[in-house]
Amino acid sequence: MSSVAVVLFTSDLRLHDHPVLRAALRDADEVVPLFVRDDAVHRAGFDAPNRLAFLADCLADLDAGLRDRGGRLIVRRGGSAREVKRVVEQTGADSVHIAAGVSGYAAQREERIREALAGTGCELRVHDAVVTALAPGRVVPTGGKDHFAVFTPYFRRWEAEGVRGTLAAPRAVRVPDGVSGDALPDRNAVEHVSPGLARGGEEAGRKLVTSWLHGPMADYEDGHDDLAGDATSRLSPHLHFGTVSAAELANRAREKGGPGGEAFVRQLAWRDFHHQVLAARPDASWSDYRPRQDRWRSDEDEVEAWKSGRTGYPLVDAAMRQLAHEGWMHNRGRMLAASFLTKTLYVDWRVGARHFLDLLVDGDVANNQLNWQWVAGTGTDTRPNRVLNPVIQGKRFDPDGAYVRRWVPELAEVEGSAIHEPWKLEGLDRAGVDYPDPVVDLAEARSRFERARGLD
Repeated sequence: MSSVAVVLFTSDLRLHDHPVLRAALRDADEVVPLFVRDDAVHRAGFDAPNRLAFLADCLADLDAGLRDRGGRLIVRRGGSAREVKRVVEQTGADSVHIAAGVSGYAAQREERIREALAGTGCELRVHDAVVTALAPGRVVPTGGKDHFAVFTPYFRRWEAEGVRGTLAAPRAVRVPDGVSGDALPDRNAVEHVSPGLARGGEEAGRKLVTSWLHGPMADYEDGHDDLAGDATSRLSPHLHFGTVSAAELANRAREKGGPGGEAFVRQLAWRDFHHQVLAARPDASWSDYRPRQDRWRSDEDEVEAWKSGRTGYPLVDAAMRQLAHEGWMHNRGRMLAASFLTKTLYVDWRVGARHFLDLLVDGDVANNQLNWQWVAGTGTDTRPNRVLNPVIQGKRFDPDGAYVRRWVPELAEVEGSAIHEPWKLEGLDRAGVDYPDPVVDLAEARSRFERARGLD
């Protein structure tokens, strides 16, 4: 009688460098590749349209890759624990394999599966360093602390520890007969998707990796903040869904070497850093990691202006409009938009984090929430009171205004860096330009923030 193992795919929708799948194939003669569209994700409001559309691409591509190897993907709808148990009972599986996660939801899912399998004789095996390059908790500070709260010492240990080797994709996957599943989700059936949303799936992700490593990455150290040049990898959605392996990406970037490769590997370490913080402090997804006794303001009109890209500050507005159109935003734009909401408008970071999660295709709880906290000054930033001035940022990172003109066409006729201060333009017919005046004066907002933080 053939032995059977179940692989529950989660944020690891790939075949290359997949420790979970490789372990299952070693354990058993047959494997059930399973993905559960968990109702808990819907109840929590995390099944945003952009991620649902990208997920549909990923699942279709994963199924195609499995079929090329003699297998297929089983998709179920319902609770993860219930569906895993049903598959185990139907197949007599001896083991269930899953990648470790760090969110509260991931921890609850793992515990529910463990409870569901109790008494069945089926073992749950949880695998580290699948979603991240280095497992959270792999390195910890001396003195008994459970995680690093500052990035630089973490990065030194991360580099010294090293990333695991890369695994090849399996040549064959044999799935037991008689295991049924639902139809694959259809990207075209998802409503309210950003019009410029990129395609998902491992094939698309690996092509993007190859083009990145053999070209733009070489200039990453000098160009990663160039908003108009868009000299970033755009791999964050693929890392979020796991169509690309963080470990493999780190290894390949190091092999290419150079200042660009080193700078890019550092960004992968930042991603791991946030995961190890959230693994140790799950409540940081919605609670201040380092409370500052903030007395956040609540102005619905200002928040709506920020969301819709109508603040009157061109660089902020360009970034927010890129988010709405692509479901993605340049990292420099994310920092500026977050600083404007939390430090200039002095609005609770959770408001911004929720809006980003509603639109970002790479809406990862660890990275989204902890980056927001970093900018808001309630997280791991060692300079919690820094404020990013949108005019200064614009002149520095979009000096010719090309990024703003791309996303704020109302100002397309304004030349050079003057585009970052349209309220100063002489002779500008404001009646003929549908662009708002600034929602707030920067100097007054800075003073208000400093008073609120007790810095005056």
